[in-house]
Amino acid sequence: MDYILQTNRLTKNIKRKEIVSDINIHIKKGEIYGFLGQNGAGKTSIMKMLTGMTRPTKGEILLFNEILTEKSKTLLTRMGSIIEYPVFFEHLTAMDNLKMHCEYLGFYDEYDMKQALQLVSLNGVEDKVVKEFSLGMKQRLGIARAIITKPELVILDEPTNGLDPIGIKDMRHLIRMLNKEYGMTFVLSSHILGELEQMVDRVGVIHQGTLLNEITLEDIRKARTDYIELIVTDIKQTVYLLEKKLHITNMKIMQDRTIRIYDMTYTQSDISKMLIMHEIGIEEMRKHSNTLEDYFYQQIIGSGLDD
Repeated sequence: MDYILQTNRLTKNIKRKEIVSDINIHIKKGEIYGFLGQNGAGKTSIMKMLTGMTRPTKGEILLFNEILTEKSKTLLTRMGSIIEYPVFFEHLTAMDNLKMHCEYLGFYDEYDMKQALQLVSLNGVEDKVVKEFSLGMKQRLGIARAIITKPELVILDEPTNGLDPIGIKDMRHLIRMLNKEYGMTFVLSSHILGELEQMVDRVGVIHQGTLLNEITLEDIRKARTDYIELIVTDIKQTVYLLEKKLHITNMKIMQDRTIRIYDMTYTQSDISKMLIMHEIGIEEMRKHSNTLEDYFYQQIIGSGLDD
């Protein structure tokens, strides 16, 4: 398997407390990989170690099939990143900030700098000082700085932070385009699971500093269980009618007069007509399709680690 980034028992202690424990991550070249985890789960701590910002307490990181060390400057130049909030020289312009960053990397192509600004919809403001930028504009500039050299690997912590709905949509399109057209591998984290679901190919579920699972979105979709949720006035009579009239047995009785029907042979219309004919009051009926958020919470609850 061609992994661009992997870890072996990656662990981080801070003040004698283990905040990341024995993490084994496997990120394939050319994929968009997402970290799922609650605030404080350890996502940012992992990303800081992956980008060389902090050192692991133990374990190792393999980047481009080489072990990442304090002397791995050449490896890090093949990577772009934003961890937490992007930091700039506020009194300098957007273009001057990019030039300083590129000079550090030994990269001097001003055309690519302007193109990066254009890709994140900041064309026309290259001569504006950064202290006049909004939070969303700074986030866009941070993305531009991360992708300016067309790196092989881009690590973005909360890339849609501070963006409005249009900006979030544009960022999603940009990440997909860079992944498809330039072959960039992305590692993302986000607390907006619905947004992450629309971008990533595979996820790693992080909870309380441990990696619970790595799974593709395709496998999550295959494992999804859709159901019809029904709230009625008479739950016992409803169960009887579903079994006798429609021969539905794959269902679960929940609390508060709620039934979940997992047998999708009959439509909501079929079920409601039958119940109405037998004078059963229907307070609510809706079809539920499991999302990435559902999968995440199932993993957390099933781990036995939930608070």
